[in-house]
Amino acid sequence: MTTVRAYAAREPKGKLEPFAYELGPLDPEGVEIEVEYCGICHSDLSMLNNDWGMTEYPFVPGHEVVGRVAAIGSRVTTLQVGQRVGLGWFSQSCRTCEWCISGEQNLCASAEGTIVGRHGGFADRVRAHRDWVFPLPEGLDPETSGPLFCGGITVFNPIVQCGVKASDRVGIIGIGGLGHMAIQFFRAWGCDVTAFSSSADKEAEAREMGANHFVNSRDPEAIAAVANSYDLILSTVNVDLDWAAYIDALRPKGRLHLVGAVLNPLSIPVFPLLVGQKSISSSPVGNPHSIAQMLDIAARHAVNPIVEIFPLEQVNEAIAKLEKGQPRYRLVLKC
Repeated sequence: MTTVRAYAAREPKGKLEPFAYELGPLDPEGVEIEVEYCGICHSDLSMLNNDWGMTEYPFVPGHEVVGRVAAIGSRVTTLQVGQRVGLGWFSQSCRTCEWCISGEQNLCASAEGTIVGRHGGFADRVRAHRDWVFPLPEGLDPETSGPLFCGGITVFNPIVQCGVKASDRVGIIGIGGLGHMAIQFFRAWGCDVTAFSSSADKEAEAREMGANHFVNSRDPEAIAAVANSYDLILSTVNVDLDWAAYIDALRPKGRLHLVGAVLNPLSIPVFPLLVGQKSISSSPVGNPHSIAQMLDIAARHAVNPIVEIFPLEQVNEAIAKLEKGQPRYRLVLKC
């Protein structure tokens, strides 16, 4: 038996406190990871607060894990004990449904979330199925790479799903935890990138990350000035915006793609979509192939999340900073 030392909340919005639990025998296709670093994603906060109505308590957050393989099941042949790996939102999928057998395991209806109905990575150990544990490429810093496994793949997946070309002109709405990685990935892909931000003081940083252009999204005239400009606009925010203005900023056949979890229904004018043959879409985190591709691109093009590191013992201070919207740009726990 393995005793895991973790931090857990016992009620919605509860304080994370030391928590220990026992792991049973390792599944033949399972991988046990000794956690070194774990990113703090806004989804951890949503689950901690039970915003989505599916959290089970005691709740151990954490699904942006980087660590070393501590043990492998008898059927695991692609990983070795001691190898540095990462784990993201999913920890297992059924492997038999139409989506799994077609390589879209992230769309599996019975896929298991790393922090849904089980304990996550704010701990010294975490387990997952071998299909969702990924070797960390040489060149990626383990301290900063955790956010790639959820936030990073969330903004990289649209490149694959939307068939983005290097010649495309792309707008990124929101230069925060997701958006700052999106700028880097789309720039590495070869796109002409415009950063849309309500914080004018982020312009210099956005350009350092790779943005070719910057638009102050609080200025309606600035948005109107880029009408008919973009093949894709990626929204990384979770608040209501003037969606009509961004639809106008799309070129014919352009696409508004949302990865920020906006809770309210969207108010969308249909006529501009119709006459310009434009579309609106969304996507979750990617499948295992896309995650591996994302990690390769990140290593080859030096895509690095910008992080602030807290010791695991200060997890509540880190969560409080996230609640206040203060990270610039991601928070990582050293476990």
